[in-house]
Amino acid sequence: MSAIVDLQLAIENSETPDREFCEQVVSEVLETLKITESKECTIRIVDEQESADLNAQYRNKDNPTNVLSFPFEAPLEMDIELLGDIVICAPVVASEAKQQNKSETMHWTHLITHGCLHLLGFDHQSETEAEEMENLERTVLSNLGYTDPYQLIDPVA
Repeated sequence: MSAIVDLQLAIENSETPDREFCEQVVSEVLETLKITESKECTIRIVDEQESADLNAQYRNKDNPTNVLSFPFEAPLEMDIELLGDIVICAPVVASEAKQQNKSETMHWTHLITHGCLHLLGFDHQSETEAEEMENLERTVLSNLGYTDPYQLIDPVA
């Protein structure tokens, strides 16, 4: 089982993960969920303006956000393993990682995981859904060697 990621960089001068890193994270999500067939998704890394534009268009929110997910809904007659698109705002990732005293690599891992779970039908609209999704995120991150992404680390004095 493997993941194929089409990585699109729509931002300049930013530290972003490479395609191999993204494929490793998506593959771990699939493995955690015991999905054995190969899946494909697009991860688009954007600036604050593109994130804000998409967030306004699809969520009616007038600000950039860390991650947006757009599941692909294939017609019934198509047998395609495309999950959809994940859009991640690099400046928001950097800012949040600093605010939460986390490494950017860990935060990228968390947001790719979060976006991928949305593509696979998970959500966090109710408390029960949120708990299930967060537990899956914890498992994926733990399997990749990271701590609980919801446990804030005390800032260094």
